[in-house]
Amino acid sequence: METADLFSRLAVALGIGLLFGLERGWKQREDAPGSRTAGIRTFALIGLLGGIVGTMARGADLAGAGGIVLAVALGTFFVTFALACRDENRSEGVYSATTAIAGMVAFSLGAYAQWGDLRVVAAGGVAAVVVLASREALHGLVRGLTWPELRAGIVLLVMTFIALPLMPDAPVGPFGGIKPRDVWLLAIVLAAVSFVGYAAVKYMGETGGTLLAAAAGALVSSTAVTVTNARRSAMREGSPQVLAAGAVLATAVSLARVIVLVAALNPALLSHAAPALLAAMAVTGGFAYGLAFRRAREPAKASPGALRNPFELRSALLFALVLGLMVIVGRAASERFGATGAFGIAAAGGLADVDAITIAIAQLAPAPLASEQAARAILLAVAVNTASKATIAIIAGSRAFRLWVLLATAAAFVAAGAAVGLTVAASAAWG
Repeated sequence: METADLFSRLAVALGIGLLFGLERGWKQREDAPGSRTAGIRTFALIGLLGGIVGTMARGADLAGAGGIVLAVALGTFFVTFALACRDENRSEGVYSATTAIAGMVAFSLGAYAQWGDLRVVAAGGVAAVVVLASREALHGLVRGLTWPELRAGIVLLVMTFIALPLMPDAPVGPFGGIKPRDVWLLAIVLAAVSFVGYAAVKYMGETGGTLLAAAAGALVSSTAVTVTNARRSAMREGSPQVLAAGAVLATAVSLARVIVLVAALNPALLSHAAPALLAAMAVTGGFAYGLAFRRAREPAKASPGALRNPFELRSALLFALVLGLMVIVGRAASERFGATGAFGIAAAGGLADVDAITIAIAQLAPAPLASEQAARAILLAVAVNTASKATIAIIAGSRAFRLWVLLATAAAFVAAGAAVGLTVAASAAWG
């Protein structure tokens, strides 16, 4: 190991210890001198000690004698520090292992810094200190957590980290089929959007929470936001008007996403696609603002009965399957009626997702597709996607919810059509 690298790694180990010490020292700043097991100086030395031990172990070969040195040093430190923390707890009449665990983590990170990736060390140290500093917030969260919320969070984690990797990735069914993994991933997105919306409404109030959750969820899937809000409106879990505002806002965000993707991938398409997209985005954004503004004078907090479960797994899976089947139906229709090429693909793909279609088609211009053809294909995918969300509102939403969503959708189509007409007319005039 070069001297410069050795000093830099020891400096990182010392810095990790100082970071732990700052947090622990601030928490115990009111304690009398000599009454604490470890403060800023002690933790700094713990990190440095770990770095020195790690250097010794690395120099002696980790696979042999170095590993024995490291294991003995770790065990000795852990036992010594744990006993010191136990004596402190007894003198103060408390029961806590936090400081002892913090010391062990600081020592271990200091040792790992001598042969591991320093980015991992830094990230681990910062993450550990964030957890230490979030004691009150985490305890408050646990106190306010209900069993349905905890259960929903656990189910979502199981769906994501256990079940998803086990899902088959091969297509099943005719006309290209659908991948079980994709359907399950869509169910996860639906459940996650619903969970975020539930939490936002609970902690931020009905109007602000619904709009924030819709905007955040639309960054992943505006269709998932529409499905979630439609289901909640049908179950009377909040104001249909506010839920419709959230669904319409999600559409506006998805239109903005398409504009950003086109600008990043193929700016030449903007002159053909942007006017219609901007017009529809302005209309849907204005509708969302108007619906939310009309609701602003009413109480912001949702009534206790309006909040039931963060999400229902059965509903999420059902809607994911329906959307997957819609894609198959779209492909079958395009083959049956002879709609081939970019427009058929755009119409079929836009049923469930518009981002992937936008990315694919934007890269086909100016060859083999002309820029105008590519832009029209993207607009077709957006139109189909917007219409599919209106269909979801009709099928799954309450009467008031579907009315507001349909009005906003119709207005967006009119505005986009007018923008396309003006663009064509201007092109002809200048051509």
